[in-house]
Amino acid sequence: LGSNLPDRVYQDAGAEIAPDAASALADADIVLKVQRPLLAGEGDLDELALIKRGALLFAILNPYNSRDHVAAYAAAGVNAFAMEFMPRITRAQVMDVLSSQANLAGYKAVVDAASEYGRAYPMMMTAAGTVPPARAFIMGVGVAGLQAIATAKRLGAIVSATDVRPAVKEQVQSLGGSFVAVENDEFKQAETAGGYAKEMSDDYKRQQAALVAEHIKKQDIVITTALIPGRKAPILVTREHVASMKPGSVIIDLAVEQGGNVEGSELGKVVTTENGVKIVGHANYPSRIAESA
Repeated sequence: LGSNLPDRVYQDAGAEIAPDAASALADADIVLKVQRPLLAGEGDLDELALIKRGALLFAILNPYNSRDHVAAYAAAGVNAFAMEFMPRITRAQVMDVLSSQANLAGYKAVVDAASEYGRAYPMMMTAAGTVPPARAFIMGVGVAGLQAIATAKRLGAIVSATDVRPAVKEQVQSLGGSFVAVENDEFKQAETAGGYAKEMSDDYKRQQAALVAEHIKKQDIVITTALIPGRKAPILVTREHVASMKPGSVIIDLAVEQGGNVEGSELGKVVTTENGVKIVGHANYPSRIAESA
């Protein structure tokens, strides 16, 4: 119902509606879920206990950050397939849950920022005066970051972005954004064969932090999207950065579920700092645009 998909839609597609989760799962050989099954103490039901031994489970399992759950699947005799591990190849693109959901999260982050921000995004020239355009800074230019750049640009903001991977500079510029990075020799080799960002040296981090510190002071909207597979999300925006921003500025931390890119962000909360900056840490971002997700 939260996604505006009532039972009759499933029935029209040929499904039989079970009276409850227990009866739906009891005889299932294959279990398809969006998020991983809940364990005892996590919700009203221990969903894993309802799945029979030998069943196949397909879901977004977040295995890197849920190792205890992976052990529970093994103990329960459930064959679990993490959809995040789908190889990023052409044949598997229709099953790429990471890209599809990150794309929506990047879009929704910009819309949420517009809602929290007390001014307009585009320049507005009227007889009564001129409203200057908002400045939006996107940190981390993966799928979510690229969609955030495109959306903020469409709404009329002056957009800039940063990432440690040199290949994304051209992508940022092609969407009308300006690229912000220390472009030294280390930067030129800062990408893995799989297209992910490498962990950078402490020296590079210091140089990049100094550049970002100056840039972030002038920004109205900051959206952070940086994740490292299997690791806690890197801190990109420090308390000092936040303190330097103007009152009314908005920061959206899309990495909050993996520890957060922003110091002071809280999972599931909108925090307003002493200097009037809003730090938004909504959980499960794709669910905020559930019908499209």
